Amino acid sequence: MKIYKSDVYTTIALILLVVCFTFPAIAFYKVPQKIAAGQIDSIPSYVYPLWNLYQKGRYVSPYTPKGAEGDLKKMIEKKGEVGMMSFPVWYVALEAPNYPKAAFPEGIPVWFHVDGFSGDIHEMNTINHYVGMYPLEDGAKIERALGPFLMLGISLLMILFICIRKKWSWIFMLPSALFPLGFFAFYSGWMYWFGHNMQEWGAFKIKAFMPTALGVGHVAHFTTKSFPSIGFWVLVIIAVLSVLAILARRNELKKQ
Repeated sequence: MKIYKSDVYTTIALILLVVCFTFPAIAFYKVPQKIAAGQIDSIPSYVYPLWNLYQKGRYVSPYTPKGAEGDLKKMIEKKGEVGMMSFPVWYVALEAPNYPKAAFPEGIPVWFHVDGFSGDIHEMNTINHYVGMYPLEDGAKIERALGPFLMLGISLLMILFICIRKKWSWIFMLPSALFPLGFFAFYSGWMYWFGHNMQEWGAFKIKAFMPTALGVGHVAHFTTKSFPSIGFWVLVIIAVLSVLAILARRNELKKQ
């Protein structure tokens, strides 16, 4: 059986996508809602060890209950803030004088995932409320709800690309090739929405503005940082592999 370069590139990309995004997003689907609703008994038993595994090496908040770090069962019992299981794609942090480096070495960080958030979400929402911004949960509701299924769909398209060796089959790899750009475009769009829909409830009034989507910025007395996280770079690798697969398939079909 002949091994094609296009299939090798696609298989590597597929493994990365499934391990980092599709599998954890599907496995953790609706779990945060069940935790919030107190439906703990309806959480499948396999979720606990999987969440614990994916949390290894990740940020531990100063607000995390002691002894519950990296343990989903204890986090739920002690009412800790439970983040998503999939790889984080984007990182945002706020720094301010009232969050000293000694206690908050990373400021107030939040990570954006394809299916939700992780980090100090409650504290970030408190700051947002202070300046009149909506809470994070008000943004990208549809995108976050569809995130796990989007990852599953892209994974299935990759499998179709491997199985169907036609001139037009390159279309199956377009979503994975363009996903990093698409994510950043949607992320930037929602940052614009947050910054241009300021509300009167804010104790500190600021004019509509464009929050920093990439780099370091300033708003009020806060310093903001916004950069790609590990998941984004995994998506970039997947995108590069997808393009290589398309080009390799094109050359393979020419030789047939």
